[in-house]
Amino acid sequence: MKLFTSVHDVKSIKQFVKDALELKANPYAHQALGKNKTLGLVFMNPSLRTRLSTQKAALNLGMNVMVMNLDKEGWALETQDGVVMNGSTVEHIREAAAVMGQYCDILGLRSFPKLNNREEDYSEDFFNKFVKYCAVPVVSLESATRHPLQSFADIITIYETWTKKPDGTKPKVVLAWAPHVKALPQAVPNSFAEWMCKAKEEELIDFTIAHPAGYELAEQFITGATIEHNLDEALAGADYVYVKNWSSYKDYGKVLNYPDGWMMNNDKLKFTNDAKVMHCLPVRRDLELSSEILDGPNSLVIHEAGNRLWAAQAVIKAMLEELK
Repeated sequence: MKLFTSVHDVKSIKQFVKDALELKANPYAHQALGKNKTLGLVFMNPSLRTRLSTQKAALNLGMNVMVMNLDKEGWALETQDGVVMNGSTVEHIREAAAVMGQYCDILGLRSFPKLNNREEDYSEDFFNKFVKYCAVPVVSLESATRHPLQSFADIITIYETWTKKPDGTKPKVVLAWAPHVKALPQAVPNSFAEWMCKAKEEELIDFTIAHPAGYELAEQFITGATIEHNLDEALAGADYVYVKNWSSYKDYGKVLNYPDGWMMNNDKLKFTNDAKVMHCLPVRRDLELSSEILDGPNSLVIHEAGNRLWAAQAVIKAMLEELK
């Protein structure tokens, strides 16, 4: 593995999950792989779980780690070619990424969308240029359109907590839109939907997406999913509910009007099969998700966050194996 940006970089979800769980059972078994190797983590945006879990994963594998908050500590980057740099930008991404590749064996990059121009964000121009010019393996720590480490951890959590049924019944997973006070990217729901649709192809789960009209995700991420605009109906028989807000894709980056009743609480859980509830965190309590769920027995959010470590470690291990 030389690039990790989406589920399309994974041959088999089931096998990759098993690899991650083997690392969870024996975290330090492969430290020789990372000896004298360096992981560089480049952040254009804030991070808690992604930063700490990826750093810890590299340390578990015997690597050195360097962290760069490029938005605060680096020069203002130019990404366009053919421009005279006589404005506010100081360094071109061609040189910046290439230099980072000189210092690091593997790089991780986190960069959010601006939510102003859909074509620009969904082109992944910044991320793709970074990958091109750094010339070393790259892990996406979240991009404009996807958050694959989060989604990998999510499916690890589902796989790990699901009790197989004698009749082979698969878990019903529901991605449920939730309210928020500001416009958020589609990266997490895009990525989660994409991984769940692939998991459905591999006959691991059944998958439904519930959102108010106007919050449809891009078609490329939802092929095979059942779409519902009524949350209560979507929740019927659910075994896992993944709660997440996102802004409109069609009316790009906008927060649209929506009917009441979209926050998950214990009353909503009554429609489910006593579902486990997930969220990528950070979460706005009693806006996106009720405190009674977060503090109750149905919440998997801490377990899920813990699995961010094993997701990252499985990805980095696969990359290190290519470097041998």
